[in-house]
Amino acid sequence: MDNKVFISNSEEETARIAAEFAAGLKAGDVVCFYGGLGAGKTAFIKGIAQGLGIEEYVTSPTFTIMNQYKGRLMLYHFDIYRIADSDELYEIGWEEFVYGDGVAVIEWAELAEDILPQERYNVRIEKGEEENSRKITIGYTK
Repeated sequence: MDNKVFISNSEEETARIAAEFAAGLKAGDVVCFYGGLGAGKTAFIKGIAQGLGIEEYVTSPTFTIMNQYKGRLMLYHFDIYRIADSDELYEIGWEEFVYGDGVAVIEWAELAEDILPQERYNVRIEKGEEENSRKITIGYTK
């Protein structure tokens, strides 16, 4: 898959792009997120949840490391900003969730580069020149 680039000018537009992306997700997919603080990673993940039919309110699991939500597929939402090393992820059952029956989304994926699956989607979100503008690049690695 070639990289696809989207420009979003609002949080709602980001969620719509994400919901459309989620329509193609299947069990076992992993989506890794890259972007600075406030880039819009969680907003995109909220859109994925919406696209998976999840009705619960989605928040970033900054202190709990992972939240899970039930929809068309299970959504395992990791925020690994606060982990010290990859071993911490194994302690919470990383493999069960990342290689499981749902979709795993991982914020701050660069912090676990050594244990990420080779096959995965990579979503890079960058702030644009306007306050609410975002450049969203979606790619896939095999």
